[in-house]
Formats: sequence, structure tokens, C-alpha cells
Amino acid sequence: MRKYAFAPRSSARNRRLRIACIMAAFTAIFAAAFIRLVQLGMKEEARSEISLTYDRAPSGRPAIVDRNGQLLATDIPIASLYMEPRSIPDLDEAVEKLAAIFPELDARELHSRLRRKDAFTWVKRQIAPEKQQAIIDSGLAAVGFRPENQRLYPNGSLAAHVLGAVDIDNVGIAGIEKWIDANGLADLRGAGIELRGRELQPVELSIDLRVQYAMEQELGRAVTKFGAVAGAGLLLDVANGEILALASYPAFDPNNPVDAFRPDRINRVTAGVFEMGSTFKTLTTAMALESGRFDLESVVDASRPLSFGRQRIHDYRGQYRPLTIPEAFIHSSNIAMAKMALSLGPEALRTFLGRFGVLSRLSTELPESAAPLRPSDWSEVTTATVSFGHGIAVTPLQASMAVAALANGGKLIRPTFIKDSPVSERTIAEDLVSADTSEAIRHLLRLNTAVGSAKRADVPGYVIGGKTGTAEKVVQGRYSKVLNVTSFMGIVPADNPRYLLLALLDEPRGLTETYGNRTSGWNAVPLGAALYQRILPMLLTPAFPSPAGAEAVPVATGDCRAGVDLLPGAPCLSGAGDRSGENG
Repeated sequence: MRKYAFAPRSSARNRRLRIACIMAAFTAIFAAAFIRLVQLGMKEEARSEISLTYDRAPSGRPAIVDRNGQLLATDIPIASLYMEPRSIPDLDEAVEKLAAIFPELDARELHSRLRRKDAFTWVKRQIAPEKQQAIIDSGLAAVGFRPENQRLYPNGSLAAHVLGAVDIDNVGIAGIEKWIDANGLADLRGAGIELRGRELQPVELSIDLRVQYAMEQELGRAVTKFGAVAGAGLLLDVANGEILALASYPAFDPNNPVDAFRPDRINRVTAGVFEMGSTFKTLTTAMALESGRFDLESVVDASRPLSFGRQRIHDYRGQYRPLTIPEAFIHSSNIAMAKMALSLGPEALRTFLGRFGVLSRLSTELPESAAPLRPSDWSEVTTATVSFGHGIAVTPLQASMAVAALANGGKLIRPTFIKDSPVSERTIAEDLVSADTSEAIRHLLRLNTAVGSAKRADVPGYVIGGKTGTAEKVVQGRYSKVLNVTSFMGIVPADNPRYLLLALLDEPRGLTETYGNRTSGWNAVPLGAALYQRILPMLLTPAFPSPAGAEAVPVATGDCRAGVDLLPGAPCLSGAGDRSGENG
């Protein structure tokens, strides 16, 4: 009988189980590999999406517009290029390709940074779209694009000293841009926060872009014509302190903010201090009238220069005779102003100037603000020189604010660059002078434009008043005989002021057409007239003087043929209008 050997049934089952386990293992391995490949594919897809699209940028700034809604500054989306150095497969190849796309990069410095194998390194911030596409087309590994915001100023340098600038991280570093950050009006965290009820509400400035353009154009022309090293201009609403235009020349383009820090590009209206010369005589005259010891019929003897030891105070082409207050004003007599100030005393002048805000730093929305250079000792000679604008240096905005207070009836208002900023919150003082004193100052300013040193600023169709100023510059501790700062400060309409205009030139030169003269009447005053001719038609309807307005400058009668009768019985202005451009 044949015998057969049979394997136990349990062994067959074990073999089948082992085969099933092996197949399951291979299936799991392939499944894991497939899942990993899918994950890697998704990551590459995500990286490609970042390269070609913009998500919400990490920071945002509100748009800035002028008082009429014209765009002055806005954010635009842009990409910045970074790399992951530790993931770069071929460093030399990567640097070579990057240097070809960005020739401005220092290849050696870039190679050194990427060799450190960090997890993240910036390569180029805020790149143009065509450069971004070039990177994508190059096939570079370990690169990425981070969406950011770039600040755009569509008008270039227009209103640059008001707008300021931002840094590479879109953070304000000057001007209104810095004020926006200080007041929490920018979304620097990318949180999408709502401000004032809606997201990133535009900041509305008091600046009028039309007026700003005219001012910058005329200022640039005047600086070039008179060979000045710099210039400044300002238009201020005397009723509410809103600034419609502010210009400082030379300017800078905020799209290239590095230029903002060049020493010659400072904001001369708020961050520069100047001896304002005879424009200060408006304040001195107001103090004298307000004291009650002088009125428009008072006479001050300006026959001889004043002496203080070795120092002498004289008039520039003066009359050297007794002068009425109006005559002293339009002939810009240093002697008369000094005598009025000395008769009231140093403390009276210091207190009066302090009340009008010219002895302390002026604060506005612009962080660029200089403190005045004021006397440490109010001696008699200091009092005399300060009375006509020497020996004290203030910002042009401070001086303008003070004269605006005289013109508007005695209300000192802190200027603002923000539209519709509440006046009550910015009113520093009221009733600084009486209505009579304010009216007298307006009368004198009008008179000076009609027949005095500001005659060249008169524009047909408008009632303009103004005062000139010429101050010798201090060079190495001494007053220069050849370098001046000239200015013109005017109000319009003079009988009911709405606007104050300031025009300033730094170191203007004498020309053939000015007969070599470089005082205010020959340069800053014509600049003021050019500004008025451009600006006033935009803001005011021409209003020819009414009979009431004509009374402010009475016509000469009788024996007063060469001058102008100011008040009944007052002496004539002998030679009024003669050399009108040379005084001040």
C-alpha cells in the first residue's frame, strides 16, 4: 500500500496570510509615497500661487487727499523677493541669475548673505512686476514673493514737505505720514482694523492742490530768477488757521524718500528759523497802539540814528525827520520802531510777543518744528533790535500766525493741515488786541501796499495789504552786508481779511532790472504779486474797492501833492512811494 505525505492545513493558511501581509505592506508603502507626492505637489502649487497673486499686504495706510478730494498719496500692492538659503541647491548659480536680473545688487555681498544657510533672507524689497516675472521664468529654487504695500505719491514732489514720506516698511518718517502713525490712523499690523467707522478712511488735508501747484511753480521761478539759495511760501486762512498751501524750495520727491533728509531740503516754513526783519514791525506797531500811549496821529522823532555804545541803529534810506505812525510804518523806520518799543520797555515787548506765540515752539500736525532763537537778555539794545525783527529768529509759520491774529481781530489760532479741524480746539487766545487796533493794522498794511514798500504787490481787482521784510543773515556770528533774507507778508481782502500770504527768498541776488538792489521790495514783493495773480482768481471773486474801502487810503488834496493824507490834520507822507521797492 502506497503512502502519501500531506502538509497540515494550518501551514497552507499561514502561507496565504504571509502573502497577504506582504501585499498589504507594499500597498501601504505605495499609498504613503502617493500621499507624500500629493502633499509635495500641493506645496509647490501653493508656492506658485504666492508667486503670481497678491494676498492682503501686512500693513496698510489711508489715502491722503486734498481739500477737494484730489489724491495726494495712496498704497499700491507690490511684491518683495526673499530666499530660503538653506534650501538653495546651487548657490553660485542662484547668485549669478539674481545678479543678472538685478544688476544693482552687490553679487559678492549677496553670496555672503545666502551662504549663511538661514531660514529666510530678503533679496530685494518692492520689485517691479516685470522683475517678479523674470524670477519666475528663471526657474530659481528656494525663492518666494511676499506681498507688501508701497506708498505712491502720484504728484511727485508737489506738497512734499506737507506729506512727508515713509520708509521701506511703509512706516511714516516725516510730515503728515508720521502724524498718521502717531495718531493710529494706519493699519501697520494687517489686522484690517476699522478707523473712524470705516476701514482706513482717507485723511483730508486743508491743502488745495491747485493753489499748491501755483505756489511751487512761482516760487521755483523766483528762486531761479533772483539766484536765491532757497525760498518758501505759505497761504493761511486767517479765520480758521487752515493752511491751503505750503512750499519750500528746493523740494524732494517722497517717492524717493532718501532725499528728504538732505540738509537743503528741510521744510523752511516750520523747521527753519529766520530773522523776519521788518515784518516784525507789524507786531511792534500793534503793541504801541494797544498800549494807549500811541495812536495813528502820534509822531516819533526819527531824525537821528540811535546809539548804544559802539552800536548804532539807523534807517535804510530813511527820512530822518519826525514821522507819524503811518509814515514810520510805510517807510519802515527802524529808529521809530525802536523808540516806541523802548518807551514801553523790554518787558512789555517780551510779554506782547509771547502772547502772540513767537517765543515758544509752535506745534502742528507736522513733526518738523523748530524752536525760536530768542534773546536770553532783554536789554535795551536787544529790545530795540527785536522791535524791527533782528536779534530774534522764528519760523515763518510762527510769524504768519501772529500777523494773522492781528488781522482777524485778535484771535490766535494754531495752524492746521487737516480740513475742518475744530477751530475751538486750536484757539490759543482771543481778544489779544482791541477791534480798533486790529482795524488800524489792517489800514496800515493796506496803506503800505498802496504807496509804501509793498507797492509792487498790489493786484488790480483786489484790496491787498502787506508788509515787507529784509534781514541781514548771520554768518559766522556776524551780520553779513551782502546776504539777506527777504520776505513779504500780505492779507487779502485788507478791509475784511480772509487769507494771509507769505513769500520768502533766502539770499536773493541783485539784478540789472532791480538796479542791483536785493531788498524785499525788489524780489519777495514781486513774488507775492505773482502768487496773488495765480491764486486769488481760484479763491476770491474780484471786488473793486467800494467808497468805504477807498477811505482806507485817502487821496491827497491841496498842498499835499507828493504824498497821501492819512487823517485830517496829520502830516503828509512826504515822498510816499519814492523808492518803494528799496525800503523794508
